[in-house]
Amino acid sequence: MSSPDLPHSRAALEARFGPSYRWRVLASVMIGTVAAIMASTIVNVAVPDMSRTFALGQERAQWLAAGFMGAMTLSMLTTPWLLDRYGYRHTYIGAVALLMAGGIAGGCSPWFDLVLAMRVVEGLAAGVLQPIPAIIILHAFAAGERGKAMGLFGFGVVLAPAIGPSVGGVLVEWWGWRSIFFVVTPFCLIAMAMANRYLPIGAPGGGPVHRAGGRLDIVGLGLIAVAVLALLNGMVHLTAETMSFGLALIACSLIATVGFVMHQRRGTHPLMALGLFGHRSFAMGGLVAFIYGMALFGSTYLVPVFMQEALHLPPSQAGAVLLPAGIVLALVIPLAGRLADRVAVNRLVAIGLLLLSFSFFVMLGVSLGTALGLITLWAVVGRVGLGFVLPSLNLGSMHGLPNTMIAQGSSTINFLRQLGGALGIGLVGNVLEWRLRTHPAQAIVAYHETFVLIGAITACAVVAAVLMGPSRARAGTSRPAE
Repeated sequence: MSSPDLPHSRAALEARFGPSYRWRVLASVMIGTVAAIMASTIVNVAVPDMSRTFALGQERAQWLAAGFMGAMTLSMLTTPWLLDRYGYRHTYIGAVALLMAGGIAGGCSPWFDLVLAMRVVEGLAAGVLQPIPAIIILHAFAAGERGKAMGLFGFGVVLAPAIGPSVGGVLVEWWGWRSIFFVVTPFCLIAMAMANRYLPIGAPGGGPVHRAGGRLDIVGLGLIAVAVLALLNGMVHLTAETMSFGLALIACSLIATVGFVMHQRRGTHPLMALGLFGHRSFAMGGLVAFIYGMALFGSTYLVPVFMQEALHLPPSQAGAVLLPAGIVLALVIPLAGRLADRVAVNRLVAIGLLLLSFSFFVMLGVSLGTALGLITLWAVVGRVGLGFVLPSLNLGSMHGLPNTMIAQGSSTINFLRQLGGALGIGLVGNVLEWRLRTHPAQAIVAYHETFVLIGAITACAVVAAVLMGPSRARAGTSRPAE
């Protein structure tokens, strides 16, 4: 419990702002997360323009997304340690400031290598930010309110990125790719101001920060970094010309992964608490998060490129096709969040995954003559499915975890989803490049085959979703954790 005598403790802030305080905290972290998610997705609209500017092939262009995702994946594991050592406020403001600096520097960069480096910086900041909202919701809200809070948070988080592709497409056409890097700046400034006012300086659970606490597990971080980066590089090199090198990198990734697991078992302050996987709900939820991340982020990369390169739509029109789907997603998420307080969340996740998988398979019928309205409809179906998954996955996977493991659980679930996402982007990029070489005169066929892959991957997650368990939180069953 935090002391009310400290002016910036959670107890003092609750006394100052009253019952609405927890919602103000939620709004504060929502804005920063919006900026992070926009930074991760809006660049996809600019990939063709940047490819022309820097003479990039598909295998290098995909690193704009994969580099961000890889950095984001790794830094997520540091969030529990940062929160324990520096507290909510300093950790959050520091990460948002780093995100803004990366965006500004990336937009001003004259070389592709520097642009890519700044994408990595943005990814590091976004990874620290990503687990914080779920940690706050699970600590600050009663069980019967968590679905609603997660739904409202999801509404805000997806609305801006839903508009982002449309705004990004217009910006690319009018001012070029550099302009999209500056979009996050106003969000970051607002997020820092609100965090400075509403976020407590303490650590999760209301306790004080532990500046003299355990050291960051540098060895574990190094091992998982080698595992992730070797895997992503290995995926890039799985071509006829460099197949041996690619397989060697993947083998290196497997060895580093085994070393990471062994080190986590022996470590006193592990980056990842492997005991989490002893809970069936968490283990199945982690598997869903990994597979779902592969499909979600792989398709997020593929769809804008498909519409511009295969259907020959301009960036603004490609973004406009996705706008209604994004708005529908923003409207569905609060409804799904309320349902998560009353209905077994594994059912909601399974239904959502089925709808998402269906939306990928029906892309087989999309060609140059397909009406834009029909393409928009399929995108809407996929986003409805996405809306059912998002609020329920964290709640279902962390059902039954003790309060002391919530921060680790949120960090690990987000890590698994982003790891799947980074792998999904690499997989989609490689498969697409391979199929384009196989069908040099039929680009649409190559894209169709890649959509089949994503649809099949998504369908595989349904079984794990069912096994996640029928957990649900009914109103009034428990009080918020301190």
